[in-house]
Amino acid sequence: IGQSRQPSMADRSNLPYTEAVIHEIQRMGNIIPLNGLRMATKDTTLGDYIIPKGTSLMPNLTSVLFDKTEWETPDTFNPGHFLDAEGKFVKREALMPFSAGKRVCLGEGLAKMELFLFLIGLLQKFSFSVPDGVELSTEGVTGITRVPHPFKVYAKAR
Repeated sequence: IGQSRQPSMADRSNLPYTEAVIHEIQRMGNIIPLNGLRMATKDTTLGDYIIPKGTSLMPNLTSVLFDKTEWETPDTFNPGHFLDAEGKFVKREALMPFSAGKRVCLGEGLAKMELFLFLIGLLQKFSFSVPDGVELSTEGVTGITRVPHPFKVYAKAR
């Protein structure tokens, strides 16, 4: 879209690699590894397990975001996870950065829109690099949320 105009949501379908990068950032970022407690509202069977009504459950989103049966290279940053053979964006059910089920984040649609517009806006105005000798890592510090280790990058105006 160049630098002559602001990005819009209409650009999304024309930028499949950018969309794939955003989704892979969300997968690898794994910001909320353990989601909030849930409670079974009725007796439920999940696979071979019986979950009685009233049982507290805590979804472990990490188990899905890094599942070796879902992702070709689960421990590596790979936007190709979200691209088909023709380079078109493919939505994957195993990506759940906003939780899952009835309690999915109400702001998911707005957040996805903002992530897209914000990233495109930054990439239009700046080129990013790391200082010599610095290697960025996808490892993070896990607590209630997962955050990256402190890092330094250069943002140079285009």
